[in-house]
Amino acid sequence: MTQFLSREDWDVRCRGVEARPIPASMTAMVDDAAARWGDKPALIFIDNETLSFETLRRRVNQVANMLRARGVKRGDRVAVMAPNLPAVPATWLALAKLGAAIVWINMRYTSSELAYVLDDAQPGHLLIHSDFLSVYDGITDTPEQLTAERIITLGAPSQYDDFDNQIARASQDFVPQWTTSPDDIVNINYTSGTTGFPKGCMLPQLYWQVFWACKSPGFPAPPERTIYNQNLFYIDGPMFLSMTLHTGAAMAIMPRPSLTGILERLRDLETDYLYFFEALMRNADDPVARQLSLKLVHIFGLTPALHARVEAMFGCVAREAFGMTETGAALMMPYEAADMVGSGSVGWPVAFREASVRDPDFNKLGPGEAGELWIRGKGIMAGYWNRDEANAESFRDGWFRTGDLFAADEHGYLTLVGRLKEMIRRNSENIAVREVETVLRACDGIAEAAVVPVPDEKVEEEVKAYVVLEDGLTRDDVTPEQILVHARAHLASFKVPRYITYAASFPKTESDRVEKKKLTAGIDDLRTDSFDRVDGIWR
Repeated sequence: MTQFLSREDWDVRCRGVEARPIPASMTAMVDDAAARWGDKPALIFIDNETLSFETLRRRVNQVANMLRARGVKRGDRVAVMAPNLPAVPATWLALAKLGAAIVWINMRYTSSELAYVLDDAQPGHLLIHSDFLSVYDGITDTPEQLTAERIITLGAPSQYDDFDNQIARASQDFVPQWTTSPDDIVNINYTSGTTGFPKGCMLPQLYWQVFWACKSPGFPAPPERTIYNQNLFYIDGPMFLSMTLHTGAAMAIMPRPSLTGILERLRDLETDYLYFFEALMRNADDPVARQLSLKLVHIFGLTPALHARVEAMFGCVAREAFGMTETGAALMMPYEAADMVGSGSVGWPVAFREASVRDPDFNKLGPGEAGELWIRGKGIMAGYWNRDEANAESFRDGWFRTGDLFAADEHGYLTLVGRLKEMIRRNSENIAVREVETVLRACDGIAEAAVVPVPDEKVEEEVKAYVVLEDGLTRDDVTPEQILVHARAHLASFKVPRYITYAASFPKTESDRVEKKKLTAGIDDLRTDSFDRVDGIWR
């Protein structure tokens, strides 16, 4: 493996990928995969059934026939609230055959959150697991269109039609009755963002038709076996499934997110690719880690020391990448770029994507200048559902505003600096939350860090850091003074946290991201229970 790849060579590689034909449709993705790989395992539902590519094709056809018989047509929306069961990906792909869209529902939603999404998306049908019927029943005013005959359940018997019984009577052959288009919306995925109510990202079929082509320049070869350790309603679920249909890689799916025995699963399944989250490092010293077949993992925001440690402990290549629901894959560090390990950079634009760092007036910025990352390309999000104002704000001349702050170096490598809406404004200085968190996480004894602003009459906002210490350590072992010495060595004085609070753990999303709203919820004065650097006291 070479240790360096020029930007020119990377761009030539991407243009070569773009010149290749892409699948004609999502239906073709399923049918062509079945024709190529037949009885080879496609989806391995751990502790459940395994679907071959041909079995998946037939299952998708059954679901498509069943939904069409129930009145689902092109342009319709079907909400799905269910765990990681074979019915979920089969329903998504069946809706693609019909030119309809899936509205993915987070299983952790309360009745009010579920009511908000159903009211906003106005789906004509609902597929829901019986475990969540109490959440649905808790809605004060259920949507008028979701009459009893438009609700299908999975799991225990209920007063509604049963999914398995319905598809058992459906044909395994599917004959289209209307034409679908790459522009048909197939996903409405709700993203919470940093403020306000969730917005539904409208993803066209083309998003998935080009998905593997976008990512492929960063792979030395297509993966053969992957594992998915999140819930399928996250965007990463259909991303992995799409990769399976493009490459023939067997996709193992955990019943629910779990770290218990995950290394043994990776070993026994001979997994060679996955998305690597920092939580896996808790088992990094396990001897099983040295027995894995991992070749490439994509990482997200690891500290420089951890990046190198992942490669050493797991015997694989680890590369940063960046994407979001709105853009799909966007940036990726080349496989060959071993010299960039620990740099924090997420690389260059992938195939079918352009990236530009701009100031608020849409002017291009040069190397070393931080600005908002703008992305454009084939198959990105069509817009936010029912959000004309947000669409007008987010798009300009075909470019999508990511809301993320990036800076490019002299080689064009892009590094995430922070979020526009995750900035702390102190004495007219902008402080990127991510930068402070990255520095704190590199401090000896700190396992995790989360930074939030604290309103202040004199300086607008002060920096507050929540820290979780490594197992067995207390604040007597890692004192505020030690943390501040480390921070001052790596940060300008105005970025050094004024307030430090120790926490036993952080509330997390199932993709291992800190939920800062929950971290600060119910606290009237964020200075409480903190060490105050300026006054030198515990408040």
